[in-house]
Amino acid sequence: GNIIGSGIFISPKGVLEHTGSVGLALIIWVLGGGVAALGSLCYAELGVTIPKSGGDYSYVTEIFGGLAGFLLLWSAVLIMYPTSLAVIALTFSNYVLQPVFPNCIPPYNASRILSMVCLLLLTWVNSSSVRWATRIQDIFTAGKLLALALIITVGFIQIFKGNYEELTPSKAFNFWMTPSVGHLALAFLQGSFAFSGWNFLNYVTEELVDPRRQVSISVNLPRAIFISIPLVTFVYTFTNIAYFTAMSPQELLSSNAVAVTFGEKLLGYFSWVMPVSVALSTFGGINGYLFTSSRLCFSGAREGHLPSLLAMIHVKHCTPIPALLVCCLATLIIMLVGDTYTLINYVSFINYLCYGVTIIGLIVLRWKKPKIFRPIKVNLLIPVTYLAFWAFLLIFSIYSEPVVCGVGLIIILTGVPVFFLGVYWRNKPKCVNRLT
Repeated sequence: GNIIGSGIFISPKGVLEHTGSVGLALIIWVLGGGVAALGSLCYAELGVTIPKSGGDYSYVTEIFGGLAGFLLLWSAVLIMYPTSLAVIALTFSNYVLQPVFPNCIPPYNASRILSMVCLLLLTWVNSSSVRWATRIQDIFTAGKLLALALIITVGFIQIFKGNYEELTPSKAFNFWMTPSVGHLALAFLQGSFAFSGWNFLNYVTEELVDPRRQVSISVNLPRAIFISIPLVTFVYTFTNIAYFTAMSPQELLSSNAVAVTFGEKLLGYFSWVMPVSVALSTFGGINGYLFTSSRLCFSGAREGHLPSLLAMIHVKHCTPIPALLVCCLATLIIMLVGDTYTLINYVSFINYLCYGVTIIGLIVLRWKKPKIFRPIKVNLLIPVTYLAFWAFLLIFSIYSEPVVCGVGLIIILTGVPVFFLGVYWRNKPKCVNRLT
């Protein structure tokens, strides 16, 4: 439910643009699922070895110490999750408004206002009840899978009718540009945005227990991974195949709303189904990101890395309301600046940097604490393979987009003085402690 959000409706254009052919774009989508699966297996081991909510942040803090953990927390709270939330919310508003403005891009102010209303509504829901938030997630996950199933089904019908010219090997690998290694890295960054969220179960591990059946996290966590990652990879790949049964690469690249263009070409009178379906999908995505990112703020405050107010839980509702409000406010600010594709590059780069550091932590923990109890223990080849791919991606991303990657690194490093002033400096004046 967290993985499938706006990415599959935004990223196909970015992936195709950097790969230069349909066939290579589809390979990138399959590869993205494979890499997410490797990362998920590593996170499964970390999740049961260090069973704390907070995901990457909790593991990096435990293994590498306070500064490394704080920098990850700082970049996540400041840019990663608010930006992802902003992108999904803006996608939601664009698709909702598409039928109202069929011949042009929806007005800037209308899109922003609707995005903010949606974000505020879901913040209220998450503040009121954990059960409401998880029910919304379940319902909208089913809804968006049905929407994608419609696209895939229509795509298969097109294939059976013989409309698959763009998918034949001679056409699929007909390059209109020769992609460099740097282009491939950027294509993968665009695609990885659609898979982001594969590590979100690790943010709520302390809540991931079935009390009725006494099923432990060591059973639930890998079960969720083994079901979800292959399913999402299948859905994403065949959704892209379906797109190409209705559109040429040039049509897809010129479309501002790929799913809407697909619906207009193949669904006729029922083309309104696509913007509605995407809106449902992104609504569930916003809810999922709010749910998990607020738990990250909560975990950071509990460790003393954020003001203690953010570790407080409502007595009656048992929800981290202060953390939810901070996530909402940060997203509202980011929503007012930046365009979607630049934001995706920033988020994907910082995300991958954090994923790699966390998985390096798995290897370090094996070395530092070889005898610690591990209900799940993956083959060492899995994290090594992931890190090899991770290093390739980061090196060529920095080479291709030095400004984007440089700004991402600067955002992370601005947390160093904040850490020493806010966390490391213990004997602060009373007025500072009152303020925080």
